[in-house]
Amino acid sequence: MIKRLGLVGTLIGFVVVAGMGTLVKADDIKAGSRAFIQIMANKAIQSLTANEMSRIERIKRFRLLFNDRFAVRSIGKFVLGRHWRKASKDERIEYLGLFEDFMVISYFDRFISYAGETLQFKNTRIENKSNVTVFSEIKQPDGAKPIHIDWRVGTNGSIYKVLDVVVEGISMSSTLRSDFGSIISQKDGKVLGLIEELKRKIISLQADLEN
Repeated sequence: MIKRLGLVGTLIGFVVVAGMGTLVKADDIKAGSRAFIQIMANKAIQSLTANEMSRIERIKRFRLLFNDRFAVRSIGKFVLGRHWRKASKDERIEYLGLFEDFMVISYFDRFISYAGETLQFKNTRIENKSNVTVFSEIKQPDGAKPIHIDWRVGTNGSIYKVLDVVVEGISMSSTLRSDFGSIISQKDGKVLGLIEELKRKIISLQADLEN
């Protein structure tokens, strides 16, 4: 997810050298990635769309789903970019905690709006030995145009985690990286400035959720 490597040529060379066994493994990884996303979608429907559930309970369940299915620490590090290296240990810990809170609160409504809609897979592409892109679209009611969603999945062949979500060509991770970088620049290049801004944003978003 996180970087769009596009190593098609490298992948082809790897397959040619390694032979048919690599092709089988590649197919297994592609199938595993699709199944991983499908199971996540099913869990979202089961755990987030019950009519009798309160909004607070939905958010709690979304946090569990987010932590289970997304590579939160890896995404957070990517979003912070080069500033991760100059952040202190305490700043990194506080930032990652706030990053999780921010993601859960700010993306909850968007994610739950997709839950329950029909998810169709269009294609799956291996980017490199540990990254797969699953291309999908969500069918909307009343004949509206489908929403195209690409899932960048990181895997070691047995464990799968979402690294990025690209909705209609817009990358969640890259957008946040740009936004957070701008905030840090406005705060004299200090990660602490971003931390304080995240605290303010989270308080504001929580107030909106309670209204």
